[in-house]
Amino acid sequence: MTGANCAIRGTFFDLIDDPWKHAGHEQEAARFIQDGLLVVKYGIIEDFGPFAEVSQRHSGLQVTHLPNRLILPGFIDGHIHFPQVRVLGAYGAQLLDWLQTWIFPEELKYRDRDYAATAARYFFDALLAGGTTTCLAFTTSSPVSTEEFFEEATRRNMRVIAGLTGIDRFAPEDFLITPADFYSQSKELIARYHRQGRNLYAITPRFAVGCTAEMMDSCRRLKQEHSDCWVNTHISENPSEIRSAREHFPDCTDYTHVHEKHGLLGPKFTAGHGIWLSSDEMRRFSKAGAAIAFCPLSNLFLGSGLFRLGRAKDPEYPVRLSVGSDVGGGNAFSIVRVLEEAYKVGMCNNTMLDGSVNPRDQDLAEADRNKLSPYRAFYLATLGGANSLYLDDMLGNFDKGKEADFVVLDWMAGQAAMSWHQSLAVEGDGPETMEQAAQLLFGIMTTGDDRNVAETWVAGSRAYQKAGA
Repeated sequence: MTGANCAIRGTFFDLIDDPWKHAGHEQEAARFIQDGLLVVKYGIIEDFGPFAEVSQRHSGLQVTHLPNRLILPGFIDGHIHFPQVRVLGAYGAQLLDWLQTWIFPEELKYRDRDYAATAARYFFDALLAGGTTTCLAFTTSSPVSTEEFFEEATRRNMRVIAGLTGIDRFAPEDFLITPADFYSQSKELIARYHRQGRNLYAITPRFAVGCTAEMMDSCRRLKQEHSDCWVNTHISENPSEIRSAREHFPDCTDYTHVHEKHGLLGPKFTAGHGIWLSSDEMRRFSKAGAAIAFCPLSNLFLGSGLFRLGRAKDPEYPVRLSVGSDVGGGNAFSIVRVLEEAYKVGMCNNTMLDGSVNPRDQDLAEADRNKLSPYRAFYLATLGGANSLYLDDMLGNFDKGKEADFVVLDWMAGQAAMSWHQSLAVEGDGPETMEQAAQLLFGIMTTGDDRNVAETWVAGSRAYQKAGA
């Protein structure tokens, strides 16, 4: 780990625990320091706490003061597609038709190194402008796209996870990769990039409909030989996709069983979406230590359905969760926008949990877990996302020893009346209490976007600053 030295003074807000565990007392899961100091050495947090205390322990510091801002850990995007930058928000039908019409033709262009390199610059620029400092990303079935992704991430010193995409059916012929080539090329990429700098590698079967049993076996073999690698895929996004998976894997009882059968479901396994997972599948995810990336932007954009957040947060069988922009099915890089839509999905689920049940027959405990308070929302975007990716020992909050990635939020930026709106929560120079800070964050979440991101810092260095900020 390499990084810069800095000392940042300002108002800090982070999560130190899962707020769903503190129902009715969610403030206990958070930390708020009105006048704090973050001391960073070589990209790692060396000290953190109230300015009056921390500054006494470090004489001669050159301090950067960021007043009238809220400083949070960098956002974590648990599900995004690097090669879909240019088809962000493309008009189409539902998932499978949309893939054939827009996505596969665009991703084929990433075999060209110059095209992939140009796209990588746009991709990481957009991430940082939205306050995202870490992502779990898909590339394509061409090694060139994976190479250019990691090379650009290395130049920016960002913590990322990605890998070559395995797909050997349900795509144009020149898009497919054989299981043998996928295995050998993945081995080469793992040796070249995994744990080099801040890069981490994910074995990536795109989705079961696009993978033969032979491709899934190649993924199993890679995971057995490289147990330290992550696994990244999709699951139960769309009803027609689930029907196709049943046809292609008739010996499996459900979609989750496909991954269990091939030895992939377990720690460091993340599947995007999970909208239509049964309660039994959710329990098996929980027991296995596997994670789901909740992607409300794309779920709504493509009409895929409403994710049962409250069910995933069942205290008896909690599933590790992140939020994902799912660009380009998701139509924005902004995690703030993702949280806004996640809030709305939770509220819709509270009206009708499974699309047919009379609201009076709801499980009231699940309904309460669907509610996305600012504590819960920003937990998913920071410490919860890190936990889902098994990175919470190094990312997610301002604990000493963690990597110094953080986002600086301007609560008054955005819509024309934003500052007047936010004055309902706080008048004057800024929040004085944790509850005031949470109210400002909720205002950002429900009425803001990437315009609220004033700065993004990576490993102790400013990596993005909004014009005029």
